[in-house]
Amino acid sequence: MRVLAVDPGLTRCGVGVVDGVPGRRLALVEVGVIRTPSADPTPRRLVAVEDEMRLWFERHRPEAVAIERVFADTNVSTVMGTAQVTGIVMMLAERRGLPVTLHTPTEVKAAVSGSGRADKAQVTTMVTRLLGLATPPKPADAADALALAICHVWRGGTQNRLEEAALEQAARIGTRGSGIPRRVPASAAPAERRLRSLASQPTRSARVARPTRNIPGAQPR
Repeated sequence: MRVLAVDPGLTRCGVGVVDGVPGRRLALVEVGVIRTPSADPTPRRLVAVEDEMRLWFERHRPEAVAIERVFADTNVSTVMGTAQVTGIVMMLAERRGLPVTLHTPTEVKAAVSGSGRADKAQVTTMVTRLLGLATPPKPADAADALALAICHVWRGGTQNRLEEAALEQAARIGTRGSGIPRRVPASAAPAERRLRSLASQPTRSARVARPTRNIPGAQPR
């Protein structure tokens, strides 16, 4: 599976492409950072990001896209830029019919290093080791994108298989249960029908007495 992972940002946007399947060795395809001048108007910067990102999609033809999930920050402009770039990547992926998955930073750290509290240095060291790189990827945005790609290969693939299995199970249950009438218990019948049924039954006092036979020598009760 080829994964294109994006660490979104308007000033620096990390992009990494990794080949691999869960349980096997991973391979780096390409890593880089898309940069836009902070002095440029936001619309122009977004167009520049879209143009560069489109080239990444066309050059590598990924099978899945992973994006780091936007988290709350006191810097509103940073969050806005990150969300805007996330929207661009989602749009490009959707136009190509590619599945998109969002991973939190904690998920990525836990998948790569085994601890959701790992710092950037630890994550970069593990990324370098897992991909068999001679030198650590730089800058940090590039390393983060590769860590995100690794996380998706390992966790996203497993999650997709679980979801497919759940859908197949639901489909089997739905097929098995369709067209088969269900027995409705008497207690579930409408109240009016139950009252009519009770009214039609003879009461104890209204029942006809059964005739008795005269037996010779029998004493009357």
